[in-house]
Amino acid sequence: MLRECFKKIFNKEPAVIYFSPGRINLIGEHIDYNGGLVFPCSITIGTYAATAKRDDKIVRCYSKNFEELGVIEFSLDNLGYDKKDNWTNYAKGVAKFLIEKYPQIDKGFDTIVYGNIPNGSGLSSSASLELLFIQIFKDLFDLPITEVEAALLGKRVENEYIGVNSGIMDQFAISLGKKDQAILLDCNTLDFEYIPVCMPDTKIVIMNTNKRRELADSKYNERRAECDSALAKLQSKIIATTLCEIALEDLEANKDLLTDNEYKRARHAITENIRTKSSAEAFKDNDLIKFGKLLNSSHQSLKDDYEVTGIELDTLVEAAQRQEGVLGARMTGAGFGGCSLAIVKNDNIEDFIEKVGKEYLDKIGYEAGFYIAEIGEGPTKVKDIAE
Repeated sequence: MLRECFKKIFNKEPAVIYFSPGRINLIGEHIDYNGGLVFPCSITIGTYAATAKRDDKIVRCYSKNFEELGVIEFSLDNLGYDKKDNWTNYAKGVAKFLIEKYPQIDKGFDTIVYGNIPNGSGLSSSASLELLFIQIFKDLFDLPITEVEAALLGKRVENEYIGVNSGIMDQFAISLGKKDQAILLDCNTLDFEYIPVCMPDTKIVIMNTNKRRELADSKYNERRAECDSALAKLQSKIIATTLCEIALEDLEANKDLLTDNEYKRARHAITENIRTKSSAEAFKDNDLIKFGKLLNSSHQSLKDDYEVTGIELDTLVEAAQRQEGVLGARMTGAGFGGCSLAIVKNDNIEDFIEKVGKEYLDKIGYEAGFYIAEIGEGPTKVKDIAE
């Protein structure tokens, strides 16, 4: 129990336990920077913190995921980034930007953190941690921060303090998470709509390749450049500010303007945006069969047109798609490792994990990880956690 660990490390009881979820993007991959829509949701896998306020300006942090690092301590008077402070730089970044706006933050706290998001899985452990610390400060000091403001603050910490040039989707999906609801989000305007996700007879099974995503960053930059180049060329004939505004028939009519790679990247962006809108409609109509087919089409497009899958993700997804009780499956996240997801009927989940796991092990040579994901709430107080 986190509570017992807190008592052991800090020799006192924690006052409160908080939880911040991870997230998955159901569909809408690699199109947020092309003017497209994303369709994420928060999940019941995430990050917990047992916390007690202090009477001074010291923050002491201990992670059950990195116990070898011991207690890492910093002062609210010294919030510069420091590599040796490791994962607690996320807490320092949150504190730094919050204190700029809310100088009443004048006390530190002791906290023990435990996350059950697999490392390197692409389920957004860093955004989960950012929103966790925002929730702690918000609650301890009764700060009037809205969910959208919290998401933007988390992104600012990621971009300006940690130095990772990420978009808004992860923090937004976590901060605004609602049980059994996905978020249809325009990452450029932050216009969004909650879409009920009713799946009483099926579950989302997350399949982790257990491969670190070494290629993802370099290929991400390459794909963005190809998309930008395609848009610039198409704008000589079509009035559009983003790729996803362009109709598929207009792309086809002007494909001679593009290289083969530019055409394929643009086709993925345009068709994936159509699939994302169709997925929202499928949930509104309670049509999971349709949604499953859209998942399969999304993966095929990410494999053939965007070329960001790789043998590990393809092996998992193609094995999943063949199993009984599977409505659909696709990679999720940046690609070249990380995770995929499948919609699986409840009665078939045990067989599904066994058969897909065996096929993956036989072909790839090491095991995949499997997690059942429920769609849950955003950051909140909880009573306790059993490990």
